Amino acid sequence: MSASAPLPPDAAAPSAPPLHGPFALLNDEPVAEPGADLLGAGRAARRLAGLLVASRAATPFTLAVDAGWGMGKSSLMRLVDAELAQAPEVHTVWYNAWTSTGTDALEGLIKSVLMRFDRRVLRRGLQRISDRRALLRAVRAATTVAAGPLGVAGLVDELWRGLSVNSQARNGMRQAIGELVQEWSETADFRPRRLLVVFIDDLDRCSDENVLAVCEAVKVYLDVPGLAFVIGCDRSALAPNGLLRDLSPAASAFMEKIFQTSYRIPVADQQGVREYIDRCARAVGIDQLLDERLTTLLAERSARNPRRIKRLVNGFVLEATLNPMWEGFPPEAVVRTLLLQYFYPDFYRMMAGVPGPGAGDVIAEFRTYQQVRWLLRSPEPIPEVELARVNRFLLEHDLPEQTGAAGAETLGRLERQLPSGFPEMVTDQEFTSLIDGLVALPRSEELLRRLREGVELPAPVQPEPAPYLPSLSYGTTPAYGAAPQYGTASPYGVAPSYGAAQAARGVDARVDDAVLRGVRLLWVDDHPRNNEKLVNTFRAAGAVVRIAEDSQAADAALAVESPTVLLSDIARGANRREGLEHIGRLRSEGRYTGPVIFYAGRVTPERAALARELGAHLARGGAEVERLVLCAAEGQLPPPV
Repeated sequence: MSASAPLPPDAAAPSAPPLHGPFALLNDEPVAEPGADLLGAGRAARRLAGLLVASRAATPFTLAVDAGWGMGKSSLMRLVDAELAQAPEVHTVWYNAWTSTGTDALEGLIKSVLMRFDRRVLRRGLQRISDRRALLRAVRAATTVAAGPLGVAGLVDELWRGLSVNSQARNGMRQAIGELVQEWSETADFRPRRLLVVFIDDLDRCSDENVLAVCEAVKVYLDVPGLAFVIGCDRSALAPNGLLRDLSPAASAFMEKIFQTSYRIPVADQQGVREYIDRCARAVGIDQLLDERLTTLLAERSARNPRRIKRLVNGFVLEATLNPMWEGFPPEAVVRTLLLQYFYPDFYRMMAGVPGPGAGDVIAEFRTYQQVRWLLRSPEPIPEVELARVNRFLLEHDLPEQTGAAGAETLGRLERQLPSGFPEMVTDQEFTSLIDGLVALPRSEELLRRLREGVELPAPVQPEPAPYLPSLSYGTTPAYGAAPQYGTASPYGVAPSYGAAQAARGVDARVDDAVLRGVRLLWVDDHPRNNEKLVNTFRAAGAVVRIAEDSQAADAALAVESPTVLLSDIARGANRREGLEHIGRLRSEGRYTGPVIFYAGRVTPERAALARELGAHLARGGAEVERLVLCAAEGQLPPPV
């Protein structure tokens, strides 16, 4: 038996009987009623509402509800709104900053506030404005007031026209609005003073122009007694190194004055998020499929983000329901496969047959490595019956057989030949449980065979929309955790792609034909069909792509024309290093000194080090190849890392 043959599944490996729904989808809308609160935000909402009511005499003030994307800002604000509905003479208005642009944002917010006032208050305000204006404007406004009963919307439009007609009128806008608020909030009929709480949501999803317009409205024109603002945003996105990084010093100082205080929504604790996942799973019908390990994996790898958890759970349901690939397999197969794809995408790519030695059999290789690692780390001599297995595994990875007791040294050499994430993943209990459970499923061998045949699964759920993200530096993998971003600390986390970075800057994430038009690519690979999708993408974008199936054909092509970029595999035929050796010859002989990109589903520490020595980049996925080719075409290829 090959040393990489699958080991017998652990007796304790979890498995589930075939279940077939019915399934449902989760709603992604913010929680609006206390009964729908699954994460215990109701307690914080009651206290925040109580503080707002008790502080009505201290208005105006602005409170930030601070959290990252998907962490429950809108839900908490809706629950606060529901609590305020029970308080006497407290009124609320909602404004979504994302729905307006530029000067429309300032106008929209001010009009939203004015719309909450009584018609009689608005009419008197309009009359006051008329009295202060020049005769022509006064006659027009007075005629409008006398013409008949206008609705609130009509009165608000007239007020806005009167207040914003020119810079001189705008200078008096704050005073005029202050008088309106005072009359509305302090009439003899109402004791204590009326309070208007203005909720502003999604501020951190706006352009810097919108952010400044909204903040101008809040601080310059609406900063009057009787008004309190609750603004939902990720304050780190509004920091000088975030969305507003191009502000002048004066504008940055102005932004610092907007918020008097902040409430940072805490990340749910382990027990709270597990209960949340359990409730979500029961709601959609997959609660029987998530064991303790899978629940822990989903909680921790999603950074305990409620919206991300919902999106992943909905992804399971849609895939199980709509993809005919899963017919005949238990739904647990969908859950475990998609968890691998979401949280360990590079491992999944190797598992699903990306070119490279050992590709498609990476699960067996990993599980054999588990056993070999344990034996090599043991202080005891390796039993004779196990030594044969260890040596077969070493020989498969071009290492000499183990004869003495220097197991730690041998293990170090072995791990340089294995995919880069193996040493970290072997101690990741959630990952090993995920793999063991997948192998233990009924018909798991057929499932893995289908995946190797190239079954299309949906694109992994992205942690957060691009507008929240600053530009990502090429060649970096941001940490997964505190601030939700593309990436994880593990080599098998979600690495940022060129498309994600482009989208973060508002650029079309597709390959740019204006950049690639006329670019010459030479692609050396003894299995060119593996690259057809990327080749067609580059050609459609205007690049000239030549294919060479071996080193000799590549040499002949280079003798005719030097490409803009040379792409290469690493293993060809029986030689697992032919691509590296070929580029080494080209470099040493001076026949090609331009950019080189090795495309290999299997990235090992040794391969990475050798590629770096050759001044070449090593890409493990199609998105990374696109990114590097585009950077090279623009003359902005970063140094290899």
